[in-house]
Amino acid sequence: MIQSIAITGVKYDVDDTTKKYVVRKIGRLDKYLPRHARKSVKAEVKLKQVNRDHGEKYEAEIILHVPDKQLTAKDSTMNMLAAVDIVEAKIINQLRKYKELHVGHIGRTRAALSKFKRSYAREQD
Repeated sequence: MIQSIAITGVKYDVDDTTKKYVVRKIGRLDKYLPRHARKSVKAEVKLKQVNRDHGEKYEAEIILHVPDKQLTAKDSTMNMLAAVDIVEAKIINQLRKYKELHVGHIGRTRAALSKFKRSYAREQD
């Protein structure tokens, strides 16, 4: 569980149900992080109410501070909880790419080594 989550509302009053929902959704993102980054990750969540020409819109932005990088995702919809869901999916994709880059045995390198082993085994026979 991500311990330091800062939730702020810009032109939007963050009620208890929204706050609990955001903490539950963003707090469990640590399972997508590498182990070395789990203790030092910090999350900032900005919830905005935007007046557009066609009515009210809600915008959610998540900024994750991980070692050596800052991951951000932003989206706006007609419902605040839906915006949080969409932004969570975007951050999950970014975290997967971050983990692939920073953990050696995950990602493309493993596939490349297995191909090399198979081709080397064929040459030896």
